[in-house]
Amino acid sequence: MADHVIDTSNAKADGLDKCPKCGSTEISLRPSTGMLVCHFCRHEWSEATIDEKFGLDAAIGDLQGTVVTSGALGGSESTDDVLTLKCAACGAEVIVNTAEALQSRCHWCRQTLSVNQQVHNGAVPDGLLPFSIVRDDAIARISHFVKKRSFFAHPKFVREFAPSEVVGVYMPYFLLDANTHIDLTGFGEVLTRSYTRKRGDDEVRLYDADVYQVARSFDLHIDDAVIESSGQRADIDWQRNTNNIINSIQPFDVKAAVEYNANYLRGFTSEKRDLDVTGLSDEAYGRALSIGRARAESSIGRYDRGVRWETEHLDVKGTRWVSLYLPVWLYSYYDGRLTHFVAVNGRTGETMGSVPLRYGRLTAVSVGIGVIGTVVGGFLALVLG
Repeated sequence: MADHVIDTSNAKADGLDKCPKCGSTEISLRPSTGMLVCHFCRHEWSEATIDEKFGLDAAIGDLQGTVVTSGALGGSESTDDVLTLKCAACGAEVIVNTAEALQSRCHWCRQTLSVNQQVHNGAVPDGLLPFSIVRDDAIARISHFVKKRSFFAHPKFVREFAPSEVVGVYMPYFLLDANTHIDLTGFGEVLTRSYTRKRGDDEVRLYDADVYQVARSFDLHIDDAVIESSGQRADIDWQRNTNNIINSIQPFDVKAAVEYNANYLRGFTSEKRDLDVTGLSDEAYGRALSIGRARAESSIGRYDRGVRWETEHLDVKGTRWVSLYLPVWLYSYYDGRLTHFVAVNGRTGETMGSVPLRYGRLTAVSVGIGVIGTVVGGFLALVLG
C-alpha cells in the first residue's frame, strides 16, 4: 500500500485539450520538434515536464515510505475516447484513440483491430516522453539495420521485408526513485604470484593470493530506474519471444517526460500497463542490489583477483513510483515460430533487432572459417616449429 499519493490527474486524458492560442481541438504531435501543434493556427507548445508539474524532482535522500503517483496506482481517468483493443492473432493489448478512428493495427503482428475487440482500460499514465525521431528516419534506420544482416537473413524474410510497415508505439514503464542503504560483506583476493607446474604431459598455471575480509556500507540513491510495467513485454524468454530487443535500445532521456495529454498519441498506438507497484517491488529491489554491486566495484580495485560477496542486505527507506509511456518505432515479422522485432528508440534513434536466420548459410560459413583456421594454424606450426 502507498504511504503517500501524488495526484497527477488532469482533464487532458480524453483528447479534448484545446489549443491555448485559438481554442481549436485539432492537435497532434510534431515528432521533429517533440511538441504539440495546432492544425488550425499552427501554434506549437509542449506540456510541462512531470518533474516541474508534480514536483517529482524532490530530493531522493528525503524519500520515506512508498510514494506513488495516481497514474501508478491503477485508477483510470476519464478515457471516453481512449480504448484498449485485444489482438486476436497474438494476444497483445493495444490502446487507440477512437476519436480519430474505430480501428487500428497491432504493432506486434500487424493484425487489424476494431472496437468490438475492446477490453477494460488500464490506468492512464502520469506522463510520456514524446517522439522526436520522425517516421522516415526510423524507416531508414530499420532498413540499414536489416541490410547489414541480409547475407545471413532467411531469404523469405528478405523478400517480404517491408520497412514502410513500421509503427510508432508508446510502451508502458515505471520510473523508480529509491532511497536505500546497502551492506555488502565477502572476501577479496590480491595476487602475490603466478607460476606453472607440470601435471602429466601438461603444464598448468597456478596462482597464490592473499585473502582479505571485505565489507562495504553506503547510502544508494537511485534516480529514474526504468522498469517494464507490461507483463507480456517483461517476459524476455528468448525461446518464446524477442522482447529483450526493446530493452536493448535504452536509455531514454526520461527527464524530458511531459504531463500526459492524449493528443500526443494521435498517429501512434500504445500498450496498457497491467503490472502494479506491489508486483514489481521484488524486481525493483533486485535492480537496486545490482546497482549497489556495480557502485561497490569502484572501491575494490586493489583486489585484483576479485571479490566474492557472501552477504548482501538492502535497506529501503523510501521509494517513488511514476507511470510513464516511452516512444518506440517498431517493425515486426513472424517467421512461423517466433515474432522478430527491429526497434528504434523514438528519442535517440538507437536501433536493435532480430531477423530470421538462414541457418544453412550460417553453418557453411562457420565450417569454412573453422577449416581455414585449422589450415593456417597447421601452417604456422610447421613454419615456427
